[in-house]
Amino acid sequence: MSEYTEIKLKYGTDYRKVSIPTKNILDIITPEDLPAASDQLEEVRRSLREPIASEPLSVLAKGKENVVILCSDITRPSPSYLLVPPILEELNAAGVDDDKITIVFGLGYHRPHNAEEMKKLVGEEVYNRVKCIDHDRNNCVYMGDTSRGTPVWLFEPVAKADFIIGTGNLEFHYKAGYSGGYKALMPGVCSKESVQANHVMMIQPGTMPGKADGNPMREDIEEAGKIGGMKFLVNAVLDSNKDIVKCVAGDPIKAHREGAKYIDMMYKRPIPQKADIVLCCPGGHPKDINLYQAQKGFEHASYAVKDGGIIILFAKCDEMLGEATFEDWMIRAKSPDDPVKWIQEEFVLGAHKAVVYCMVLQKKKAYLVSEMPDNLAKKCFFDPAKSVEEALEKALDEMGSDAKILVMPYANSTLPYVVEEEE
Repeated sequence: MSEYTEIKLKYGTDYRKVSIPTKNILDIITPEDLPAASDQLEEVRRSLREPIASEPLSVLAKGKENVVILCSDITRPSPSYLLVPPILEELNAAGVDDDKITIVFGLGYHRPHNAEEMKKLVGEEVYNRVKCIDHDRNNCVYMGDTSRGTPVWLFEPVAKADFIIGTGNLEFHYKAGYSGGYKALMPGVCSKESVQANHVMMIQPGTMPGKADGNPMREDIEEAGKIGGMKFLVNAVLDSNKDIVKCVAGDPIKAHREGAKYIDMMYKRPIPQKADIVLCCPGGHPKDINLYQAQKGFEHASYAVKDGGIIILFAKCDEMLGEATFEDWMIRAKSPDDPVKWIQEEFVLGAHKAVVYCMVLQKKKAYLVSEMPDNLAKKCFFDPAKSVEEALEKALDEMGSDAKILVMPYANSTLPYVVEEEE
């Protein structure tokens, strides 16, 4: 057996070769895409013909006078231009004319769209056929509270609809388990107050990627979705090229869970035990353009490392921290405890990623190999290192010469889990 194993990791737009002591390697884990559907539009139609735990849309929508289709905004990779046309076919077949249908883009906390962006999202033909509007978080109607006390303030045109269809794509969500499902409604088309109340749950135990049942944030979202009245779901499972692998339709919870199984098959990876050291590479540009973007891979790595263990983040970060609020919270914090405390006092979008970093850094030590100046890395509670090899040498000094190293070359899209924990 060779004394060192050489691995190529993406760093910005380049690859870097790194040498890892062979005897210390626990595993090298990577995602595995399932094949994309040969005809993506037909896959959406198939899902509508075979709804999960639900009557078909063409039956459910009969006699409806005001139908709303919720679509993701421009920051999400949801292929609304493929999802919406077959939904319109079903609605038309149920006797619902185009003038009784409104597409609402769920902005959550994000900025409004211009007309060109709306056309890009749903396709020009649909944009010209059906009324398309942005959600306005300042024009909301109170619908009730969830059992966890989240007030559900719903965008008025959605609240007035007599039938609501949610669309979106499925992927891991850093705290709500997965995207998709009732997230189209909460936070998609709710008020600032509603979104904040739900998002503060991110610090509760059980909130994590790849976990839906028993996840307080996801359960609160689903309760809000029921209060809001969303009755039908169409979600796409995408591969790393953003092509549709599978489409699920039907009951907003049961169809969502079925779709999540495909995410798990592609991106969840079993490991025999937690490692002492995890070498984590987000997967190169644009995932490592700044510390803000690299957060997902860093958090995924945290599920594979023992408490008191070490994460080595190998991310170029040539644009440094990358987001103003995130930067402000990281730089102002005197310790990782500060942002975790601040977010409970007021939820601030952007700052949430500072909280995710700091929740990990409360329990694990971390090295950063990047373009970031050493003093800036230290302000973010990382120990800077000039190379992966230097970081590994220091980590092995701390954790012992027999310490186990797990390597995650595409950490942003790989979620490790210990086999016994899952059983």
